Amino acid sequence: MVLIWTQFGVKHKNVNVKCKVRVMHRGDSSGSSSSAVSSPSTESTKSEQDTPCLSIKPTGKDFYKILGVSPESNEDEIKKAYRKMALKFHPDKNSDADAEDRFKEIAEAYEILADPKKRSIYDQFGEEGLKNGISVAGQGSAFRNNFQSDPHATFSSFFHGSDHFDIFFGSDFDGEDDLFNPFRRFTFSNVGGFAGHEGGLRRGQRRLQGEAVVHDLPVTLEDVMHGCTKHVKITRSRLNPDGRSLRSEDKVLNVVVKKGWKAGTKITFPREGDETPNNTPADITFILRDKEHPQYKREGSNIVYTAKITLKEALCGCTVNVPTLDNRMMPLPCSDVIKPGAVRRLRGEGLPLPKSPSQRGDLVVEFQVLFPDRIPPQSREIIKHSLAQC
Repeated sequence: MVLIWTQFGVKHKNVNVKCKVRVMHRGDSSGSSSSAVSSPSTESTKSEQDTPCLSIKPTGKDFYKILGVSPESNEDEIKKAYRKMALKFHPDKNSDADAEDRFKEIAEAYEILADPKKRSIYDQFGEEGLKNGISVAGQGSAFRNNFQSDPHATFSSFFHGSDHFDIFFGSDFDGEDDLFNPFRRFTFSNVGGFAGHEGGLRRGQRRLQGEAVVHDLPVTLEDVMHGCTKHVKITRSRLNPDGRSLRSEDKVLNVVVKKGWKAGTKITFPREGDETPNNTPADITFILRDKEHPQYKREGSNIVYTAKITLKEALCGCTVNVPTLDNRMMPLPCSDVIKPGAVRRLRGEGLPLPKSPSQRGDLVVEFQVLFPDRIPPQSREIIKHSLAQC
């Protein structure tokens, strides 16, 4: 009579499973063993009652291997691995024949391992356990997994339908910067859906940016003098995470107007405009336009004020009080004869220079001489005599 008693242990994730296997010749019912084990029958009975038999993990996909992580990986490591692998094998980026299959497999692995319940079942019973509807004690009804979801939707949901999907430009996914700023170097086309769906783009076709939206932004000379921030509310169309449907949303853009900026200056907000399934968000551009001012005209960094004086003042001299943009009155003495269209300058009383706001242009005073509609006969003779030598 021959008895072989073998004890072995298998270390599984969070579980140490031991199993004893007894092999006997036919006809042997005593269960006796070699002298290496004392009281074998008693120990065998106790071992068989207290120690579960080894549960061998069914064959199936190794989701940890697919994502390139270990079974001890935490949630953050799994997310990081999915980000890297999904970007690498996205079929709109990767032209390999098996890219689509790899991309779907990666999405399936992520959805299983990122869900604590699914991962627990998978760790104990493998892929077959998920497919066969095995339940775990204390976790309610069985979960049956047959991966049918859209891997592109998983991708879009993971990146929250990011507006950066259209700027894939490279292929290096190894650096930390690439992992946590994945759209910095790339151009993306088919957002959140399979190529060929209605309203989408064919695989490999890039989404073009929508045409820029241009608005005039009226500003006063006082705005340009002191600088300001304009709050402009816009309504725009945005793409939902499914990559097909659109939503309308409002947003307030804060347009900063710096001191001295000239009319015609453009202020652009990249990618803040409308988005469609075929076009990435358009830019919004504001162009500064001067509002008409009741006292001044603008000429670059200079402002022009028209001073109206009488013929007597033009001939005999006067002092003109010129208002400034900061609400002061500047006296401008004029002792010489002032001809129509004559110009005087108040230095440094204009607008700030755009490139050097601490310096200012001039306040230019243009004179307009007001002639009388009629002159009395006696006054006319006096004027003739006075101006005889002119």
